[in-house]
Amino acid sequence: MADAGVFIGWGAPIHGRETVGLDVFNEALALQGRLQDAGEIESFEASLLGPHGGGLGGFILIRGSEEQMTALKANDEFERINARASLVVEELGVVDAALGEGMAEALEVYRAAVDDLA
Repeated sequence: MADAGVFIGWGAPIHGRETVGLDVFNEALALQGRLQDAGEIESFEASLLGPHGGGLGGFILIRGSEEQMTALKANDEFERINARASLVVEELGVVDAALGEGMAEALEVYRAAVDDLA
């Protein structure tokens, strides 16, 4: 079971770059599919959000081990697609995510920090 993840979120497309944005999105999904088939990530899920008044328009959540997520973030194609995405959408974010057992560990670190400052 995945204990780590990478959350990739984005806002609205940059005006005039919508078509290219769709191409980059499809490239990202294809890469995640290849990585999953190769066992380099456990799984991924993509979501497009409906209008809600916030800045987040959609996201991809990639799941795997800490080691898989570290390797993913160093993958040249992953870096290239994220660089391309940053040119076609507003507010691109690539964020580490704690999942499963990793979430319990992250909460322990947070609890220790709270106790240190209490």
